[in-house]
Amino acid sequence: MDTKSKTPVGAYYEEHHITGNRLRQSFMEDVRKQMFRSWIGRGKSVLDLGGRDGSLTRHFLDGNRIVLGDIDCAALAHAKENYAVETVEVNLNETLPFDSDSYDVVVMAEVLEHLPYPQFALSEVKRVLRGGGGVFIGSIPLAYHLKDRWQVLRGRKLWMAGDPTHLQFFKYDEFVSLLSDFFRVEDVRILKGGKKAERWPQLFARDVAFRCFKK
Repeated sequence: MDTKSKTPVGAYYEEHHITGNRLRQSFMEDVRKQMFRSWIGRGKSVLDLGGRDGSLTRHFLDGNRIVLGDIDCAALAHAKENYAVETVEVNLNETLPFDSDSYDVVVMAEVLEHLPYPQFALSEVKRVLRGGGGVFIGSIPLAYHLKDRWQVLRGRKLWMAGDPTHLQFFKYDEFVSLLSDFFRVEDVRILKGGKKAERWPQLFARDVAFRCFKK
């Protein structure tokens, strides 16, 4: 099908997620690589879900065993060719092909907003994490902050301000509450939103990183 005949969402997905145009691109890579590396540590078994071509994953390879899972086979091939990672094709809307209690750390960075059933995905993350200290880390864009509200007042849809493949639009409190249903939330840090977001995350936080522990 010609790209011009597709819906805006379909065309966007084709251009940015299938053709390889986003290879070697990772959102706020310099900030997240330092944060995630410090949260993960060394000597861990790590499952990176939705890590695509490994652009972010490569920063916490040292001293760890990494399995990279994604639905994009082309991106996985790039990761396998360029980095010392095991790759597995996974559909995050289905039961994960991993044993329960099998990973020290699960990473899901800028992924949950793309899933139709985030509660199911989180239940699977909890299942595959080891008890007694299993860590779930990641990041996610938020919605309904003041910038988004201004976009709506101007007559624009929420997805038009960002990636139209986003299926979830979480408010700050709503997202923290969702994490708390499955994990013990240890840390939520502002990635985008400026200094005001540190004091008023509900109004100004536009993207956050999180660290949780298996209950």
